[in-house]
Amino acid sequence: MKTITITKKDRKQTYIRKLNQITLKGLDAKKYCGILKIEEDPLKIQKRLRDEWK
Repeated sequence: MKTITITKKDRKQTYIRKLNQITLKGLDAKKYCGILKIEEDPLKIQKRLRDEWK
């Protein structure tokens, strides 16, 4: 997914590059894939958690 950065026209290129580096850091969710071991179906867990608010 791309990030859109809006700046003023008179900003210097170094400032814009610095902003782009900050936004590129983000969260790498792939490194957490498969870490959580669960026995129940994820969809059932989600429905159960949402029903708690009723």
